[in-house]
Amino acid sequence: MPETAPNGIEDHFISVPDGLKLHVRILGAGNAGLPVVCLPGLTRNGRDFEAIARLLSSAPHRFKVISITSRGRGLSDRDPEPSRYTIPVEAMDVVAVLDQLAIDKAHFIGTSRGGLILHVLAMTHLDRIATAVLNDIGPVLEAEGLRQIQAYLGRRRKPQTFAEAALILKEAHGDEFPALSDEDWQGLAAAIYRETGGEIVTDYDPEIGIQFRAADLSQPVADLWPQFTLLADIPVMVVRGEHSRLLSPETVDAMGQRHPRLLAVVAPGQGHAPLLDLGPLPEQIADFLNKSI
Repeated sequence: MPETAPNGIEDHFISVPDGLKLHVRILGAGNAGLPVVCLPGLTRNGRDFEAIARLLSSAPHRFKVISITSRGRGLSDRDPEPSRYTIPVEAMDVVAVLDQLAIDKAHFIGTSRGGLILHVLAMTHLDRIATAVLNDIGPVLEAEGLRQIQAYLGRRRKPQTFAEAALILKEAHGDEFPALSDEDWQGLAAAIYRETGGEIVTDYDPEIGIQFRAADLSQPVADLWPQFTLLADIPVMVVRGEHSRLLSPETVDAMGQRHPRLLAVVAPGQGHAPLLDLGPLPEQIADFLNKSI
């Protein structure tokens, strides 16, 4: 049975085929229509979508919003075999969650790695995707952006408090995210870190960061144009952070040339990956989803 909080949020812990349990949070569980499924980034979790989920699940939109936290992140089980922290495995986890929730088709919002998972689902389960919102991700990943993530994962300092965690994040990313207020940085810290054993730690299995830092970026990264092309008949929205180094304007232009219904928007004053509850983004996403019904 799901755990239901006083504010109506449902927390489920759903087993996937290899036995791990994933944390799945639902807002607006009683809302009708196709749900919105949110997939977070590399080291992130479902808390990234709390604000946008509240908006989308409330009047006048009233979507059921489901955030799936991938294995090894947040409250989801960590994998005893770190080699299974791969995009194809995580894509099949999403399918397993959808099956257990009896969801045949959904709108999807994928941030960074979550958007890469959507590219895999386009190959394996295209019929499950009603629409796709790609948050600062596309078929081409810029090496500069990947190296930036590697460097950041390798130099994180350990904060003593959540207030210090917010300051660390602002020092590391403030130049790319001038749109964020001090309150936004505090919210970001609360999404990225958790307290355990009296310590403030990043909320993911360290093996995930170790794997990513070990990736050889001296060789070209394979593009995903064949997978993206499969989405040509499905409404797709791409959000690019104004200062993103991972998703280039040139890639967004090329996506538009291949996708006749692509909606491309820029998240002003943000880098990789944009917070979806800031500026015009919440209403732009809600409008896109409502028009795609």
